[in-house]
Amino acid sequence: MAMNDEQKNTKTVQNIILENRRKIAISGVIDVDSFDEHSIILLTDLGILEVNGTDIKIEKLNLENGEISASGEFDAIEYVTDKIEKGGVFKKIFR
Repeated sequence: MAMNDEQKNTKTVQNIILENRRKIAISGVIDVDSFDEHSIILLTDLGILEVNGTDIKIEKLNLENGEISASGEFDAIEYVTDKIEKGGVFKKIFR
């Protein structure tokens, strides 16, 4: 999903709160692209965000307010907009 110019130009505050690598809360979420027990790929106001770890479970999802919270053992949080747009999620998974 490509963001239009209007979305790119809006100044959005996005919060990512990570507690002891076991709980995460993220605001500014537009949609969940995919998730499993090892990763969550989110479409956010500031780009595509990938959260990686083990035993990940989405605890709360409220797209109306743009919020998600999850639990698990988190290893990495990364904006991956360029990687996803160039090859797509499936290319990244099946390399």
